[in-house]
Amino acid sequence: MRMSRYFLPILRETPKEAEIVSHRLMLRAGMIRQEASGIYAWLPLGLRVLEKINKIIREEQNRAGAIELLMPTIQSADLWRESGRYEDYGKEMLRIRDRHERDMLFGPTNEEMITEIFRANVKSYRDLPLNLYHIQWKFRDEVRPRFGVMRSREFLMKDAYSFDLDARGAQESYHRMFVAYLRTFARLGLTAIPMKADTGPIGGENSHEFIILASTGESEVYCHKDFLQFSSPPDTVNFDDAAEMAAIVEKWTSRYAATSEKHDQAAFAALPKDEQVSARGIEVGHIFTFGTKYSVPMKANVSGPDGKEVPVHMGSYGIGPSRLVAALIEAGHDDNGIIWPDAVAPFNVGIANLKIGDAATDAACTRLYAAMQKAGIDTLYDDRDERPGVKFATMDMIGVPHQVIVGPKGLAEGKIELKDRRSGARENLSVDEVIARLTA
Repeated sequence: MRMSRYFLPILRETPKEAEIVSHRLMLRAGMIRQEASGIYAWLPLGLRVLEKINKIIREEQNRAGAIELLMPTIQSADLWRESGRYEDYGKEMLRIRDRHERDMLFGPTNEEMITEIFRANVKSYRDLPLNLYHIQWKFRDEVRPRFGVMRSREFLMKDAYSFDLDARGAQESYHRMFVAYLRTFARLGLTAIPMKADTGPIGGENSHEFIILASTGESEVYCHKDFLQFSSPPDTVNFDDAAEMAAIVEKWTSRYAATSEKHDQAAFAALPKDEQVSARGIEVGHIFTFGTKYSVPMKANVSGPDGKEVPVHMGSYGIGPSRLVAALIEAGHDDNGIIWPDAVAPFNVGIANLKIGDAATDAACTRLYAAMQKAGIDTLYDDRDERPGVKFATMDMIGVPHQVIVGPKGLAEGKIELKDRRSGARENLSVDEVIARLTA
């Protein structure tokens, strides 16, 4: 993408309403724009990151055996009345009526709808286990939306829902999602620690929040230092092997890890001092089982091996891609801007032409840009007639991991500069060497 043809509304000043780092940087980098309280437009740069996160989430959900569908944002109130939640949910639910005076709502979650889809189509235990997921926008009318997309009213969610014949099957489905989450966050460049979580009013035996450590995190968390060295499950992991799944979960739950709500000070204090980690954390995912909470009132039954009908056991598995964008920034930034992991950077390579109109620099940049495009690398070519300092600041602000700086002085010696955004390391290389390095 040539920057002269791109829509990238960089802000020079930090908006006053931005309270945390991610909100400030997302506004300044031209990733989002607020359209109403807690409601944001995703501008081209932000949308590129969001789509790359979604791609990784999809790949790992599919690998674990989940099947994607897409449910609507607007739901019938009748489904929620069946489950008993319509009157109980509170003012966070946006209730509306259509032209026929039918009660509708903008979905804050999808347990009722997915249960209705399941009961209409699955009748036998032979069709289980089943895990269905979607990535869809949701709305919760927060009393005080804040922190940009970290706590907004409209947000993007990946929801997966598992269906099993019994509690044992539900446990195995839970383990598969647990492992899929470990892989997902690792691929996003995050160390996410699974912490035992409150099941809330839904109840259930299993509940874990996946927490990343960040100095700007929302709450205090406590864990064993071993979590910082654990390796994520490899891509060769067999999701159909229940024993392998259980062993991985056992490893990742064998050490102390708790949010402030579940913290046991005595148990934490029993750890050796050099093994204690106390830090701020951000929740990036939550998984839990809830048994027959919805299948009983909504009559989502299947015939078992003995021919008798039984309610299915269900689980829910959530990741917020829009929230993840902010969490990644909170975990990766410096005074100059965003530091993206390569996997989700909006552009992986940036080319800064320091003298537009100079035959040598124009030719070198054109050659570099063409080589990156041929290799399928997302590249941003800054071909604007701007001062070098402006171009350097832009590349750092938006977090381009690999920056190629092309100026007439360096070219006169046959060299251009390759800068690593994360480490700040710089190398002077030939054009051929840079192409070979970046396309390897």
